Amino acid sequence: MITTIIGVLEEGLVYAIMALGVYITYSILDFPDLSVDSTFPLGAAVTAVAIIAGVPPVLTLPLTFLAGAAAGCATGLIHVKLKVRDLLSGIIVMTALYSINLRIAGRANLPIFSQKTIFDGDFAAMLPEALSPYAVLIILFILVVICKIVLDLYLKTKSGYLLRAAGDNEVLVTSLAKDKGSVKILGLAIANGFAALAGCVYCQQKGFFEISTGTGTMVIGLANVIIGTQLFKRVSFMKATTAVIIGSIIYKACVSIALSLGAIHIGRVTISLPITASDLKLATSVLFLIILVLGNRKGKKGKLHA
Repeated sequence: MITTIIGVLEEGLVYAIMALGVYITYSILDFPDLSVDSTFPLGAAVTAVAIIAGVPPVLTLPLTFLAGAAAGCATGLIHVKLKVRDLLSGIIVMTALYSINLRIAGRANLPIFSQKTIFDGDFAAMLPEALSPYAVLIILFILVVICKIVLDLYLKTKSGYLLRAAGDNEVLVTSLAKDKGSVKILGLAIANGFAALAGCVYCQQKGFFEISTGTGTMVIGLANVIIGTQLFKRVSFMKATTAVIIGSIIYKACVSIALSLGAIHIGRVTISLPITASDLKLATSVLFLIILVLGNRKGKKGKLHA
């Protein structure tokens, strides 16, 4: 039981980093950026190659963030400068990155099991012996907190306010003599930087790069954001970034519960659910659909009461 809980927390925290990026594109910019599905494995590919080449594991964190930011800039430039629709811009970059990721890694699967990672470095060695079994969880928690604090501080800056305005009120951005297109590009760069950073952490936690790891990442990120923001939207003291992180953990817990269910008992009727790990994407899609339907119903009820 404890092992399962720790596993859920670890997975939730890894995807929480990516969800912070999706929060920027979905909630702030209102930009359907599908390139996240390839930016996530981009971070993993760069990490695997860099670590094998002898780059210190800690340095792969800013390195992959920059790689993801470059991919986000590409999406933004295609949308802003070439006037391609936002959805199509993301699809173009997502498709291109699949081949780029293969080029970087050299193959579809690249293991780093024998290499040092951030989870077995100097910091992990400094932990008391009693906490050593939770080293991965502690390091992930610290990374997520750092990402959250940095994003919160950025959103309080002038540039951060402009980023918010670009999604809500583009006229305001223009009236301040700022290029709304440049603000969008910056937002996409930061968002994809977080997605690639999550891929970096995922690669070091799992010990390998795999080209298909990013499949469905956008759906997972959206589910995390929607769960967090919907559940805690009336909690005034909680920041949206905190809600997204908690939503990520709740989402992973729901998926874990769904996969662990062997059968559902309704009275005298037993419904068998032969769900296995191979059904993870199916469980993800069904859970995301349920979240969207429930969210829409709550929205309609709110309008009726108003």
